[in-house]
Amino acid sequence: MPDAAAAPRIVVGVAGGIAAYKAVSLVRELVRVGADVTVVPTESALKFVGRPTWEAVSRNKVSDDLFDDVATVRHVALGRSADAIVIAPVTAHTIASLAAGLAGNLLGTTVLASSAPLVLAPAMHTEMWEHPSVRANMATLIARGATVVGPETGELTGGDVGAGRMSEPEAIAEVVQSLLVPQTLVGQRVVVSAGGTREPIDPVRFIGNRSSGEMGVQLARAARARGAEVTLVAANLEVPPPTGVTLVDAPTAAAMREAMQEAATTSDLVIMAAAVADWVAAEPTQEKLKKTELGETFSPLLHRAPDILGELGASKPAGQLVVGFSAETAVDSDQRETLAREKLRAKNVDVMCVNQVSDQLGFGNVETIVTMIHHASPQSRSVTGSKHSVAGQILDALLDR
Repeated sequence: MPDAAAAPRIVVGVAGGIAAYKAVSLVRELVRVGADVTVVPTESALKFVGRPTWEAVSRNKVSDDLFDDVATVRHVALGRSADAIVIAPVTAHTIASLAAGLAGNLLGTTVLASSAPLVLAPAMHTEMWEHPSVRANMATLIARGATVVGPETGELTGGDVGAGRMSEPEAIAEVVQSLLVPQTLVGQRVVVSAGGTREPIDPVRFIGNRSSGEMGVQLARAARARGAEVTLVAANLEVPPPTGVTLVDAPTAAAMREAMQEAATTSDLVIMAAAVADWVAAEPTQEKLKKTELGETFSPLLHRAPDILGELGASKPAGQLVVGFSAETAVDSDQRETLAREKLRAKNVDVMCVNQVSDQLGFGNVETIVTMIHHASPQSRSVTGSKHSVAGQILDALLDR
């Protein structure tokens, strides 16, 4: 999603079910990735989660009454201005009301006044979800174009287990986001590496490079939202992976090398965002090394780790786009770009994305600036914002070329 200037307007409807508490995380996630969120709870929903909570997490005023702010015709304005409407949880009662086209509350009128995509995340007990009337009403809404996420099978209120559990907020958010971006990567295969590899010295110690995996995860999420078939090769992620991608665990440089080479053979776009360790212990021990036995200094024999990006660049087939990432500590932007251009040429890749890093800059879920350097152009291009926003901008810039 774009950042503040063009923030998509999303209405999050909340029906009266115990799963309403999970919708708080949904709102927080949508706000985190740059959406302007307005929560429209039903009267029953406010008995589960109060108005102050919704206003705090959405950063917008919350209304639930048709007669609030009548002068602005709020019941129509909300629906007209929405880029998407998601109702989570949506209960059997609300499903029936929507299917019948009822407008008895602000949520109902908002849906009727909108032509925006409608996403429904059901939550109810299994017997209710499987009732013929609920199924018939859901079929009606799907036929009208609604997108349904879930429900999942799992533990329900009261200790029951079965179908009817609301999908996780992250999964719902990703579906909403996919409806707001052009499907420019449909039919394309994309492989992204993320995280930092860890090369063992012994069973409890390792050598590695700092990385939370946030940038790679956001790139995978953005590619999936644009319709691509995505493989995420992950090394020790500190953030949750996106849903809807093929996840390959690759904790070491050797494992990542194998996974990336295998995935790259069938990929149209290869993005190497992981921080691969530069050195590998020549002889990692099977037992923990004792400090008392090593003395005051310790110099393990290290070998250079495989140059995965260089190997991918050297073997890329015609038509494949290979993108690398270069984290630089130089304060001067021209110096960072010079270093990145040298890597671009040496590794025979198409695009190098370079950013400045330090103890307090560049790592984790923070604002970032990435400069894209193209093999075929002397001009660079900088993109800025949250890592979610930057990931989308990078993919869109690649498509432009």
